[in-house]
Amino acid sequence: MKISRDDFDKYMFPCYKPMSMVLTHGKGAHLYDDLNNSYLDFTAGIAVNSLGHANKSVVKIIRKQCNKLIHASNIFVNDKTLTLAKKLCEKTGYEKAFFANSGAEANECALKLARRVAFDNVGEEKCEIISFLKGFHGRTLFSVSVGGQDKYSNGFGPKPQGITHLPFNDLESFKKTISDKTCAVMLELIQGEGGIIDIDPTFLQGVIELAQKHQALIIVDEVQTGVGRTGTFYAYEQFGFRPDILTSAKGLGAGLPIGAVLTSTEIAKHFGPGVHGTTFGGNPLACAVAAYVVDKVGDNKFLDKVVVKGNLLREGLEGINERLHCFKSLRGRGLLQGLELTGVLENKAALVQECCAQEKLLVLLAGSNVVRLAPPLIIRKKELAYGLELLESALAKALEKAKE
Repeated sequence: MKISRDDFDKYMFPCYKPMSMVLTHGKGAHLYDDLNNSYLDFTAGIAVNSLGHANKSVVKIIRKQCNKLIHASNIFVNDKTLTLAKKLCEKTGYEKAFFANSGAEANECALKLARRVAFDNVGEEKCEIISFLKGFHGRTLFSVSVGGQDKYSNGFGPKPQGITHLPFNDLESFKKTISDKTCAVMLELIQGEGGIIDIDPTFLQGVIELAQKHQALIIVDEVQTGVGRTGTFYAYEQFGFRPDILTSAKGLGAGLPIGAVLTSTEIAKHFGPGVHGTTFGGNPLACAVAAYVVDKVGDNKFLDKVVVKGNLLREGLEGINERLHCFKSLRGRGLLQGLELTGVLENKAALVQECCAQEKLLVLLAGSNVVRLAPPLIIRKKELAYGLELLESALAKALEKAKE
C-alpha cells in the first residue's frame, strides 16, 4: 500500500500538524523517511526513546516477551510486572507502584489518589489541588485542567473544580494560597511544555515546608524529566527530597507506552480493590522492556555519561550564542535543554524548527519562543557535535529568513 503525507490530512484527526516527511525507520540517534533521507534526532520521540531507535537489546526483549506473554490483565499477576515494580521501588526507595499506559494516565491516577487520601482522612472539604501556570500534566480532562495552560483545557465545557493555578517560582503567592483545604500540590521540577523552565530551589523548599504544615501531598510530575533525562535517574534526587507521589512515563518504556506512579504504603492503601484500575496498564511486554531500562539507565556509569554529554551540549549552545546572539537564555539540565529565542527570532521557534529539518536535524518546540532539545540518552559525543553544527547552520538560515 502506497502511503504519503497527504494521507494524514485525508484520514487522521486534524489535532496534530506534523512535518512534511513520512518516517519509516530509525537506528540509534538517526531517523529515516520514505525517501531514505537521514535525520539526526534531537527529539527522541519527545523524550521517549531514551535508548534510541531499534536498540538491539530492546528489540531482543520485545521478541522474547512476545513469544511468551503480551497481555494477561490485572485479574492475574505476572512475573514481568512484578519485576519492574520491585526494581523501581528498590531503585527509588518508594514502597508501592502502579502502572498505567502514559504520563497522562499516571498523573490522573496520582491526582485521584491525593483526593482519595484527603477524603478518607479528613473529608470532602479537603480537596483543593494547587498547580502552576505554564505547567503541563496530560490531556485527560482532569490532568489537562490541573495543567496551567488554558489553551489546552478551554473549550470542553465545565472543568473539574477545586484546582488553583499559581505563578511558578512565586513563593509569596503560594504562601497566601495554601491552606488546610489543600490536599495536594502538583509540579514539575523543570516545566517541559511550558518552556523548559527550571524550578527555583528556594521556592521548592518553601513549597515542601508549607505542604507539610498543611498536610498536603506533593506530587512531582517526572514524566519528561525522569529516567536519566537530567543526569540522575529522577530529577528530584538533585534537590535532596523525595515527593509523596511521583509520576513517570516517556523514557521508562524506551518507546513502548507505559506510565508509573510511585508512593508509600501509607498513601497507596487508600486505593483498595476496585477504587482505581486499568486494562492495559502494566502489561508484561511494556514492563519487560521497562525493567531493562531501569537497569541500563539506572547504572551510575550510564548516568555519568549523560551528565558529561549534557555539559557538552550546553557548552556548544553557549558557543553558538556567542557567535549568533540568538538566545535570551539557556534552560534545563542534562539532555533536556531549552533555547529561549531573542531578537528577530523572538516567537519564531517554528521557523527555527523548519530550518533545522532542512538541515536534517529534528528538534522540538516548547511554546512559540523556545526550541527544545531532548536527544536519545545513548547519543554519541560526535553526534552531539555534528548536531550542534547543523543547529548553528539552521539558526543562521532562520536569522536571514526572519530579517526578510
